Amino acid sequence: MHQYIDQLQKLIQKVEQTQEENIKAAAALIAATIRNGGVLHVFASGHSHMLMEEIFYRAGGLVPVNPIFEPSLMLHHGAAKSSSFERVEGIAGTILGQVETKPGEPIIIISNSGINAVPVEMAKEAGALGMKVIALTSLEASKNLASRHSSGKKLFEYAAVVLDNCVEYGDAIAGVDGLKQKMGPASTIVGAVILNSVMIETTKLLISWGMKVPVLMSSNIPGGSEYNAALIEEYKSRIRWF
Repeated sequence: MHQYIDQLQKLIQKVEQTQEENIKAAAALIAATIRNGGVLHVFASGHSHMLMEEIFYRAGGLVPVNPIFEPSLMLHHGAAKSSSFERVEGIAGTILGQVETKPGEPIIIISNSGINAVPVEMAKEAGALGMKVIALTSLEASKNLASRHSSGKKLFEYAAVVLDNCVEYGDAIAGVDGLKQKMGPASTIVGAVILNSVMIETTKLLISWGMKVPVLMSSNIPGGSEYNAALIEEYKSRIRWF
């Protein structure tokens, strides 16, 4: 337990020391879009889809965030199936084609390895539409693995901004005596720290531009549901809330 928490703290410190410029670059792209009435799109598959939920429709989160949920790529519709589908080319274009996007709008694509066909293809397709691709990935993992996309490229190679989670190859970071395989994956926790940091920096920028920023309140405190309902109404044409 102590080893795991210690290693997580070190990773978060490393992110703070090395990723500030990239976090602020991502925030600048997102803030510019929100200022112009656009939204931030987010895409991931497998366990990474938890990070889409981290910044969507929750207390303290920005309202104009549009997660691109695809059930066939999520574990609750079949864990092994989702892993297989993530390696199939041709899926990403179909998924993105069902989403209203505009040139210049950013899309955060999350994949720890950054090598599977669907996230790579999603970045390629988004770029072709004129979107700004922000990759959240492990550069160490990605550079140590071969691409599973026919282009031979990896997610970070299609990105305008790369957010490196600094997680080591293999993701798990804690050794357990008597066990060969490490335990305690790090990409989800560190990824959440990075994404929330991006959202905070985005909000700071918008406020500095004199904007009233739509940030959700906990619906479990008095007045929270009513407050959120007014914000949700403003973006109902771009984001699927219900």
